[in-house]
Order: sequence, then C-alpha cells, then structure tokens
Amino acid sequence: MRAVVKPGPGPGLEMREVPAPRPGRGEVLLQVKAASICGTDLHIRNWDPWAAARISPPLVVGHEMCGLVVGHGEGVTGPPLGTLVSVESHVVCGTCVLCRTGKGHLCPQTKILGVHRDGVFAELVAVPEVNCWPDPPGMALSIASLQENFGNAVHTAATPAVAGRKVLVTGCGPVGVMAIAAARALGARSVLASDISDYRLEMARAMGAEAVFNPSRQDLEAEVMAATDGDGVDVLLEMSGVPSAIEQGFRLLHPGGEAALLGLFSRPVTFDFDNCIVFKGATVYGIVGRRLWATWYQMRAMLRSQAVDLSPVVTHRLALEDFDAAFDLMASGACGKVVMFPDPADADGPLTRPTR
Repeated sequence: MRAVVKPGPGPGLEMREVPAPRPGRGEVLLQVKAASICGTDLHIRNWDPWAAARISPPLVVGHEMCGLVVGHGEGVTGPPLGTLVSVESHVVCGTCVLCRTGKGHLCPQTKILGVHRDGVFAELVAVPEVNCWPDPPGMALSIASLQENFGNAVHTAATPAVAGRKVLVTGCGPVGVMAIAAARALGARSVLASDISDYRLEMARAMGAEAVFNPSRQDLEAEVMAATDGDGVDVLLEMSGVPSAIEQGFRLLHPGGEAALLGLFSRPVTFDFDNCIVFKGATVYGIVGRRLWATWYQMRAMLRSQAVDLSPVVTHRLALEDFDAAFDLMASGACGKVVMFPDPADADGPLTRPTR
C-alpha cells in the first residue's frame, strides 16, 4: 500500500510502498478515507529537537483520520464492518493507576499513532478497537478526520472555567480557532485572539473571536488592556508555542486568572515564573491530548447541537499523493485545516491541485 513515511533521521518525508498492516488481537483494520495534518506532523517533517527525541524511523506518519472498518482482529466485537469511525491516536495501557482513575490521557505507556507506531497517512491502518469513535451517518469526511484535533481545542477550553469570563487565545492556527469556537460554546463572556498571520486572524473572526490583534504591528498588551477596560483577561489559552506569545499572554492575565497551555515549543525557553505565575497567583494547566473519553463526548455534544460549526476551519483538500504540497501549505500559515484523501474521489469539496 502507499504511505507517507519518515524514512530516517533528518528533515523530509517520502511516499513509499509498504506492507499493508494486519490487525492484531483487539485491533481493527481501517481503510483511511481522510486524514488531516497537525502541527505535530510539521515537527516530524522538520526533524526539530522535539521530533528527534521521540521518533524512531522508518515510520508511517500522521495521526488524525477517519476511515471505514474493513477488518477485525481476534477478539474484536465492533464496530461493525463498514462503519465510519474517527480515531483517538493515543493508545494507552488501560491498566495503570492513571488509566484506572480517569486520567488515561496521561498514561506513561502511551503510544501515539504516527509518533511511536505506524500512523494514518496511508491507505490502511490497524488500531485498537477501543480507539475507534463511530461517527454519525452523513458526517463530512473532512470534519470526521479533524475531530481529534478539535478534541485538543475542547480539552484546552474546557479545563479552566471560561463561562462568563474574558478569554485570550494566543495562536490562531486551526486548533487555536477551534478553541475560540469551543470557548464561545462554553459560555465565555468574550474571546480575544492574537496571531501574526492576518489570514488566520480572519479565520479567528469567522470562528467567533470578538476582537483580533496582530502583535507584529500592534501593541498587543495595550490593545487587550483597552478592550478589557484595563482589567486584562481572566483566562489564557496558549496555542502557539511561541515564547513571545506566552510572555505577553501571562502579562495580560488578571491576578488569580487561569492559563491552559497546549502549544509546543521546539526548544526550551526562559520564562519569568515569579511575576507571571507566583506573584500573580495564577493557576496553570498543561494540556495533553484529550481526556479519555470525556472530551470526545463534549465534542459530540457541541457538534450535534450545532453550538460549533467546524466547516470554516477546513480550507484545503488534497490527494494524499500531493502530501509535500499539503505540508508546505500547512507550514505557510495561509490555510486552516489541510485534509488529505488517499482516494481523491472521496474528497468532500474541491481538491487543491499543486503546481508541478
């Protein structure tokens, strides 16, 4: 089968023919229908220190997907063949103290698709039965493929108390703008957003941001203080992984406020803990993946009730064979979510055709 592979240490990815997986005990075989690119995938392609410390190539990459169940391994009772499912990419042990106390997303034995085991940028993938999330009939493939990433946004927005409070989202990539929509759905009083990309700021507006700011040409701290009547914000959702953004965000956080951090930093950073956290009495949450499975049920509720519409986030669709162009587009910032289709006939919107 065709798959996008990290062939060895160093930058880059390749399309290769690799053996089709066979589902083991407790696993299902999925025919990948759509797969979306995440910032983590960019780290892997670039081979930055974060990726170099975690990836053991060769490896099929990618972890966000939806697909049809086409095979059952030994002991599997469902989902039935032909079911469209989305996939939770964190494969946990299910038996450690964290898994048994409702904190499986922190399981120390976690193996992530496309990071620790073969991923989903392929025609087929084998995953544990328990990691499958059956999708409702008629759900668009592109939306189904990005539910896991939406889960990151929901987990981030739902961890601090946002209802009735002023929220600042720093970083308006796809997960950032989905966090804006989630915060609004959870009852935020107002949601402000910052990014250095005007394209992404417009997307932030479309997803519900009350005001947006570009720190590359605006004084973010002055603008946010003016927009909040000099109070600052009650909640910071840091999605960018950019040192200057996290510093500005914490300076704007009201004393006693809460911050949820999802953005990954490519390298260690310095930070003023004394003034930004300790003397401010701030509560800080590190966000890892999605709470299993509480976040997925929250996502289902938001989508089913139409409190959140993810369609504006999907801006480009490409054939899997055009993965290089898809990754370049994602890296450019001039996009929302980029979704790839192993079979271009499955695309649920116009395909972007790269210039060759």
